[in-house]
Amino acid sequence: MRLKYVLSEVLVGLWRNVTMTIAMIITMAVSLTMLGASGLIYVKVAEMKELYFENIEVSIFLETEVTEEQKTAIQAKLDADPLIESVTYVNKEEAYEIVEEIFRDSPDLLSAIGPEVLPESYRLKLVNPQEYQAIGEQYAEIEGVDQVIDKSSVLDKIFKLFSAGQNIALVAAIAMAVAALLLVANTIQVAAYSKRREVAVMKLVGASNWFIQAPFVLEAVVAGLIGSLLGLGALAGLKVFLFDGALRALQGLFAPVSWGEVLLAFPLMAAVGALISAITAWVTLRFYLRV
Repeated sequence: MRLKYVLSEVLVGLWRNVTMTIAMIITMAVSLTMLGASGLIYVKVAEMKELYFENIEVSIFLETEVTEEQKTAIQAKLDADPLIESVTYVNKEEAYEIVEEIFRDSPDLLSAIGPEVLPESYRLKLVNPQEYQAIGEQYAEIEGVDQVIDKSSVLDKIFKLFSAGQNIALVAAIAMAVAALLLVANTIQVAAYSKRREVAVMKLVGASNWFIQAPFVLEAVVAGLIGSLLGLGALAGLKVFLFDGALRALQGLFAPVSWGEVLLAFPLMAAVGALISAITAWVTLRFYLRV
């Protein structure tokens, strides 16, 4: 009987303040969508960093007039370096074959160059790819070395852009969460005020605190769960129309978002939405009803 009464009061309470309930659900849905999106962004950026770092190669280009003695000294230093996993020597002919493959659709450019104008180089695979800067510092000033190049100079800019996106999404999620909390607190206060006489009567007849608070707390929890469902729908829309749609051409750069990852975000969104709503409602009632 008590459970039936509590559930009926929850439904009545949600309908009684339907406008504020809808506003609370929408605000909660937006904040949870931002939370889920920021979580996916963090996971994807971490995966992309790991993938890109695994494939980073450092290239040491030799001077045009490098001597055999200098090449021998460089090779010996590379072979003895504990930071380097493997070394591949690329001569002028092999370098030209690589250029031919890259610019195979530009025959005019290929006709203007030949193997003799391309530098010899060493392609390095590192034990820890994130230590690429140490390689550059060690070999840039060695005699016979023209320059040390790695892909990380471009990747660093990309990751800075991604990190900025992470921070923006996180700040937006926090801002929307604060707005949702305030709206939950305000909605609960209005609901409690509209039932102030009933609450007073229940106190007089000895109703327990949890029995008085339960309908209000459950109202907030239901709103949070509905908001998380709408947030899941919004994340699914982002996957279909953004990641699988507008950004499809960039899937070689961006790690794809799977349906499994979208669905895995839902338990987190539902737990956060329900827990935060329940805590906010309970704290609000403690201060407002003095029970």
